Amino acid sequence: MQVQVNGEMLQVQDGITLTGLVEQLELGEKRIAIELNLEIIPRSQHEETILKESDRVEIVHAIGGG
Repeated sequence: MQVQVNGEMLQVQDGITLTGLVEQLELGEKRIAIELNLEIIPRSQHEETILKESDRVEIVHAIGGG
């Protein structure tokens, strides 16, 4: 199935969770925030949140600095 990630269409497996998407994108060790269909999804819900065809996902990387 296809979902939109940061404005780009991406092919993912059916039934993938947000955690699975993060792993597919190799972002597992990064500090990120995820918005799904205009709603922020807490990290504690990434494992249980299953994506559906045409979902819109925005992933923002937290960048530290001073």
